[in-house]
Amino acid sequence: MAGVYLAVARGAFRRYSTYRAATVAGVVTNSVFGWILASTMLALWQVRPGLGGYDARQAVTYVWIGQALLAAVAVWGGGFQDDVQARFRSGDIAIDLYRPVDFQGWWLATDLGRAGFQLITRGALPLALGALLFELALPSRPLVWVEFLLAVALAVVVSFGLRFLVSLTGFWLHDTDGVRAAVMVLSMFFSGLLLPLALFPGVLGELARVLPFSAMVQLPADVLLQRRTGHGLLALYAFQLAWAAALLGMGRMVQALAVRKVVVQGG
Repeated sequence: MAGVYLAVARGAFRRYSTYRAATVAGVVTNSVFGWILASTMLALWQVRPGLGGYDARQAVTYVWIGQALLAAVAVWGGGFQDDVQARFRSGDIAIDLYRPVDFQGWWLATDLGRAGFQLITRGALPLALGALLFELALPSRPLVWVEFLLAVALAVVVSFGLRFLVSLTGFWLHDTDGVRAAVMVLSMFFSGLLLPLALFPGVLGELARVLPFSAMVQLPADVLLQRRTGHGLLALYAFQLAWAAALLGMGRMVQALAVRKVVVQGG
């Protein structure tokens, strides 16, 4: 069965690789926004050096890490969600539930394949351009990059867990656009994409750090900036794994309820 999911992931990777114009446009968009945000950060850090415990180089690097992760982690949603929404509208979602493969596992494999392609293209290329335009605080030790990639992989699973739950609301709402829009706003704000969570004041900052959204951008960035090492790094992975397991588990339960609803409607 593992071979089936691997084939699904490879198929998703190849599928996204065919959208060449969209990929180029995405790389350009991420790069332009990265330049604008990095320039803004530099201006802010000239006025408030050391803000949030970051120096100017780290702040600029944080911006480019966020742009590198934006598409791969699907902070704005999308990916498999678009396919599931289309299948709700066509009614083909009922066929998906009768396939001899796990519904959740199928879409997770699809999303991992998508994320792999996006990380290589819309992730690595803007980050490389950022390193040419700005002085970034990127690590020289290969091990740190391996640790970062592990954090990114867990971030993708957490993101999938959230988006899968949102998609399942389509069994009751039939159109998930409203829920997707609300979750997208929360993801942008609480993931750390707009600003490092260390800059959030008081209770808001404490809340942001324990929500699953922080596992999507803030924590992978902490790894690459080497703000988490040793036991702190293990605690970071444990946090991501805990949220991934919780969200996937909740997805299982909601999916079971959804399947019962489909059977009742069909019978």
